[in-house]
Amino acid sequence: MEKTTTYVNLALSKPTTEAILDKYVRHLTKVNFVIEFKAAILRNCTTERPFTDSTPLEIVTIEAAAPLEHEVLIRINAASLCRSDLSVITGVRAWPMPIVPGHEASGTVEEVGSGVTRLSPGDQVVLVYQPQCGECPCCVSGNVYLCEPGLAANRAGALLGGGSRLSINGEKIHHHMGLSAFAEMAVVSEHSLVKVDKDLKPEIAALFGCAVMCGAGSVINTGNVKAGESVAIVGIGGVGASAILGARLAGASRIFAVDIDRDKLQTALSLGATDAIEAGPDAAARIIEDSAGGVDCAVESAGIQEAFQTAYDCTKRGGRVVNLGLVNPSTLYSIDLAAHVTSAKSITGSYMGSCNPQIDIPRFVELFKEGRFPIEQLITHRMPLSDVNLALERMAASKALRQILSP
Repeated sequence: MEKTTTYVNLALSKPTTEAILDKYVRHLTKVNFVIEFKAAILRNCTTERPFTDSTPLEIVTIEAAAPLEHEVLIRINAASLCRSDLSVITGVRAWPMPIVPGHEASGTVEEVGSGVTRLSPGDQVVLVYQPQCGECPCCVSGNVYLCEPGLAANRAGALLGGGSRLSINGEKIHHHMGLSAFAEMAVVSEHSLVKVDKDLKPEIAALFGCAVMCGAGSVINTGNVKAGESVAIVGIGGVGASAILGARLAGASRIFAVDIDRDKLQTALSLGATDAIEAGPDAAARIIEDSAGGVDCAVESAGIQEAFQTAYDCTKRGGRVVNLGLVNPSTLYSIDLAAHVTSAKSITGSYMGSCNPQIDIPRFVELFKEGRFPIEQLITHRMPLSDVNLALERMAASKALRQILSP
């Protein structure tokens, strides 16, 4: 909105051709057109629990400018909580404030800005938390999950086109991951959206935006797990549970689930894990013994150093360690370099499951429709947006996998 205002002023200060005047009038109309809707806003980070009492998120009416060029107005149909959302609330990961959180959702296209050709009003879309500009070296090479302009926009709390479209009485409100999905509506870049079938349930569609890509994608794409290989998943939250489903899809012969919570271990077994290992200092040794030397690939999805250590230790010589949990940025890890060389293990960070959303999300959707990818089992709770602080507390207490918020 600020960027557009600057452009309008410049246009007025110079002689205008018919084309420039047309563009000015079109953008002026957009600026004056304001949409109002309810959203959950975070003004200050807090670790004070229970969150049902400290209520870090407040449901308020906010304003949004209509979508500009290559932007889309979305009506949010379903949003789900990820542990990354919790890190926004607690301040473990720094974001500009105030902000509307939420980065895993589905919605319906309400309006499209100029230049949007792939989407039309009425389309159902999955919101993707890393926009892909399509022009930077990473995007051109096919590694769209590493898009630098998209990452820079996210870190600034802005859209890919620059700046924020959200405000309250003139006060700028930041976007979370270019989405801000804990709301009734959202203005997002078209490059943050993937069109899916209209008959796909919104609560299911929402899961493809983060849980599916980060979990199953990290096993299939980043870990490159092949049929017959053994896998360990360390940390059975929503993403870890999705990783188990991904290991099943890949044809893993042995799937070790590791967690401190016995209920989650039972859930892991119901999802297809072959072995449940209680987290602790002996977990890696147990896996090494039961797998006759260690697993081919270990995925750390808990976001704590101890989980990564378990994943690294239980991986066999020449095996692969996939690190996808977002630890506190101050966390350091030391490694015995000589032993690492002789073990010939590889360590790979996984962002967005190394996915190309425009290709991988439709592929995962088809697997779901075929009955081979039962991601509905990840949903443990459903509630209205007004109960978002209850959902945060439940997540902080590790009592949920995926919770669906309905605006």
